[in-house]
This record gives sequence, C-alpha cells and structure tokens, in this order.
Amino acid sequence: MQQRLPSLRDSPIAFAHRGARAHAPENTLESFSLALRLGATGLESDVWITKDGVAVLDHDGVVRRGLRRTPIAELTRDQLPEHIPTLAQLFDQCGVDYELSLDIKDARAFMPVVDIADNYGFPRERFWLCYWDLDILVAMRSQIPSVRLVNSTRLNKISEGLERRAHRLRENSIDSLNLHHSDWNGGSVALVHRFDVFAFSWDLQFDDALHTAYLMGVDAVYSDHVDRMMDCYRDVLGRP
Repeated sequence: MQQRLPSLRDSPIAFAHRGARAHAPENTLESFSLALRLGATGLESDVWITKDGVAVLDHDGVVRRGLRRTPIAELTRDQLPEHIPTLAQLFDQCGVDYELSLDIKDARAFMPVVDIADNYGFPRERFWLCYWDLDILVAMRSQIPSVRLVNSTRLNKISEGLERRAHRLRENSIDSLNLHHSDWNGGSVALVHRFDVFAFSWDLQFDDALHTAYLMGVDAVYSDHVDRMMDCYRDVLGRP
C-alpha cells in the first residue's frame, strides 16, 4: 500500500455527514445515533435559529407545507416538524463523547450553539463551527476563543491563493480549512499543514476517494456512508 502522508492529528476525524444519512433519514436523532453505533468518531449537521431563538439541525432551512416553503427563521420551534431536532436534543440523545461539526447557516447561531454546548459540558476542543465567510470567522474568534473555527469553501473561491489563505487562517487563529475532496491533493494538504492549519475534506462517498484522502494526510473526512468511511479508515489506519 502507498505510504500515508502525515497529518496534524494522530487520528483523523471520521464525520458522519448529517448523521448516517445513507442508512437513515438525514439530520434525525435516529441517524445521529446510528452513525455513532457504526463507528463514526464525529457527527456533522447544519444549524439554524428559529424565530424564538432555538438552535435546530436541518439542511435546507425551510419547512414545506404543500407548495409553500417557509424559512425556519420565520417559524417558532413548536411550528417545526417533529423530525427536526434541536441541538439540545442531540446532546440528550447522543451525549458528548464525539467530535461535532456544525455548518453555521445563520451567523446569529454562533453564540447560541456555543452556549448550549457549554451547558452540556461538550468539550470546546472537539466542537468545530464551520462557516464560509472568513471575515465573520475572524470576528467571532475574539468572542469564542477556544471553540474550533473552520473556513468551509471551495478552492476556486479562494482568490488570493491557497498559501495566502492558509497564512491568514493561522494569523487569525482559525483552526481548519474545509474543502471538497476534489480540491485537495497531497501537496496542498502538506502546504496547509505547514501553517499548522488542519485540512478537512468533505463529500467523500466512495472507497477510492476515502482511501486517497486518508493517504494524503487529511485531518478529517465527511461522508454519508459511515460503513464505507470506517472500513477505509481501518484499511489505512487501523482501529479509530
């Protein structure tokens, strides 16, 4: 087997994208629980804030009622379908013994989700908040100094180039760069690592892409297929 390039983490994080969505309805308590039972070392979801200030986990951020689509931000918690869980319900169901990656869909969500996690005793060093706007992340760094912050984007949207982006992330204490798996190669992972920035890779659904990501030394992968993700993990790295 090809030699694995070094990562910054001893054990890369295996994030179950929207829970075990290849095996159960996405972003449901059932899906999150199943992902952990299948061996995922981390959970991922998208977080929105309701009209009455509740942090809930959903991808699209809208509720369909017939032909009408209503944004979650315009609805109170009790107006949402039962299958959409709150962040608090996730902690009630799954505890706190895993890594958690939340894709912030509404910038108002940063502080509420941190407060909820702190109330449940979720370790800040295992709490990864992802956002596309680097300026917002930089502004949040001073407000939440120990939570992990992740710049989620695509390579073609980094106008200044990868090296300058990695430098800016380090200078502003942003922990990780999260790119689509097709945007990474061994050289770009090594470049980002030179700045002590973690390299996260998303949308890894097939064995060859997962094997390649682990071998190039990424620090976390996101997959819908928890069984494939963990099989490849064991093939390349042994037990999580």
